Amino acid sequence: MTLRELRYLIALADHRHFGRAADACHITQSTLSIQLRKLESYLGQTLVDRQGGRPALTPIGERIVERARRLLAEADGILALTRMRASPLEGAVTLGIIPTLAPYYLPHLLQTVGEVFAKLQLVVQEGLTADLCGRLDDGGLEVALLALPNPLAAFARSAECMKCEATVQALPEPLDLDVYELRVLFDEPFLVAVPADHPLALQATVATAELDDLELLLLTDGHCLRGQALGICQRHEPQADGAMDCRATSLETLLHLVAAGRGCTLLPALAARHVDQSRVAIRPLRGGEYRRIGLVWRRTHPRGQEFKLLADTLCRASPGETTPWPAP
Repeated sequence: MTLRELRYLIALADHRHFGRAADACHITQSTLSIQLRKLESYLGQTLVDRQGGRPALTPIGERIVERARRLLAEADGILALTRMRASPLEGAVTLGIIPTLAPYYLPHLLQTVGEVFAKLQLVVQEGLTADLCGRLDDGGLEVALLALPNPLAAFARSAECMKCEATVQALPEPLDLDVYELRVLFDEPFLVAVPADHPLALQATVATAELDDLELLLLTDGHCLRGQALGICQRHEPQADGAMDCRATSLETLLHLVAAGRGCTLLPALAARHVDQSRVAIRPLRGGEYRRIGLVWRRTHPRGQEFKLLADTLCRASPGETTPWPAP
């Protein structure tokens, strides 16, 4: 019996639906079902009544869930006890970061942390949004830097308004804001990259409508930047009609294709710092489109107050190419 299996059982108790419980745990429905079967086999008890339209806990299942909640709270308390420090943000913290941000923001982040929190050791793990959320959920990560799409017009600047429906629907992956704490750090403008000899390279700014005749080069599925680029340019997923459907795994690959005259791509501002503009022209988008970067952690994490301090610090030290949010 593992704590993870107990978390899955609690998720089913909370959602009363295998699919929604699996989504909340960032696993497949079949994985959730298999793990619960393993738990039932180990305990020698039927915990879930699977007959009928919706799953229901058996009486013994209800009693186990009640105790499991207390057990997991105690486990979090043990974690907090072992991480008590004389001052905030000392020791190791595991931080996840998306690939379209990591190589361009990490040097700045590490310098800021080193100057302000000299005793903090960040253990950095790069991954796609869904993977990072899954690792936050199972304890493999403590905090993560994620990109939130624009627009988030209803995204208020106070913790009390973090649960607004528009915000939840706009997130790149399901993120339960009853479970996670989210602090916005900064807004990062999108730029467009076109071949240096293209007529658009002569303009000071570019409208998204002017990109209609160019192939839009995209990252592979799973990158939140892919969906953001499609949304900004108001395009659907590429169809198999003879046009090139490029699904690269890095922005560098896309830039090489742009330099070769194969199309255009959207680029976050931090990624444009080191582009060779003798081959690729980087221009602002006329509509001022951007993506929003935030720091995320579980609300029940014992170091939550420390992570708020980290978020406030990173917000105040936002890179020059970005627009910082006011520290809460």
